[in-house]
Amino acid sequence: MSGTKSPSRKALATEGNWPVWKLAILLYPATALTVAINLFLAGLIANSAGFGVITPVAAILWSIPLGVPAAWLAGRWLRGLMDEADE
Repeated sequence: MSGTKSPSRKALATEGNWPVWKLAILLYPATALTVAINLFLAGLIANSAGFGVITPVAAILWSIPLGVPAAWLAGRWLRGLMDEADE
């Protein structure tokens, strides 16, 4: 086997190290939809308390910007779980 190298331990350890921002981008669709569902349900609860109704379209529109910090937090949480699993 001339010309082949065995993989080093350092290369294997850094191979699966995903940064938080990549995880946040991957998790954004799920977190934005989760935020939309929670906003809509919070609107239903607020309606029973005498406030106005949040329509499903308004909940989706509000979830677009509010999904960014939710995705970042989910990415940090997942990164922590991945680091814990690597130990």
